[in-house]
Amino acid sequence: MSESLNQDFTKRVVINTLIGEWHTSPSSGVERLYLERDNMGEFAKASSIVKFQPGSEFEEHIHDNGEEIFVLDGIFSDQYGDYPKGTYLRNPHNSNHVPFSKDGCKIFVKLRQFKKGDNISIIKNTLNSEWLQGLVPGLKVMPLHEYQTEHAAMVKWDPNTRFNAHKHWGGEEIYVVDGVFYDQFGAYPKGTWIRSPHLSEHQPFTRDEGALIFVKTGHL
Repeated sequence: MSESLNQDFTKRVVINTLIGEWHTSPSSGVERLYLERDNMGEFAKASSIVKFQPGSEFEEHIHDNGEEIFVLDGIFSDQYGDYPKGTYLRNPHNSNHVPFSKDGCKIFVKLRQFKKGDNISIIKNTLNSEWLQGLVPGLKVMPLHEYQTEHAAMVKWDPNTRFNAHKHWGGEEIYVVDGVFYDQFGAYPKGTWIRSPHLSEHQPFTRDEGALIFVKTGHL
């Protein structure tokens, strides 16, 4: 895909990735569902859901301006290790790897979006890491990464939890990992990706389902 997608960052974007269109990649058995990307083809600054069929492998590549990954399902691997569901990875500028999956996996990937000077490598299994109490009862937070204004975290919402109305300085990006996430604009089930622009505002909450979300702020 060489054309750009969702490059007006003043607009709110909501995509249900469970019903989106998959595109083939240069590697057999590896497919992509595009969320946002510029028009640079295989060298695009992009966010995508990537699906590896069992036994598939992607060619060795260098991460110009970094690669950020959250493993949604299965086990993602490269020559350095195996990363099960729930693993958060940051591969810094000029790192390289040969990704593959023995039994198949699905990952959320952000390419070429590291801020200048952000060279931290991270491998964190969120399924066995500590949760911190959030700002309101029923909310727990697991910080993943922080650099300048950018923050990444997992946020776990108990059923029927309500957060304060707030504005997004530098924007907000959410992927709903489990449950159903809500705000005054709608309901966002598991698999939904939401990108909200700088200084947008909402009041998020959950109902009986609760929710688990991956969230980034201050980076748009």
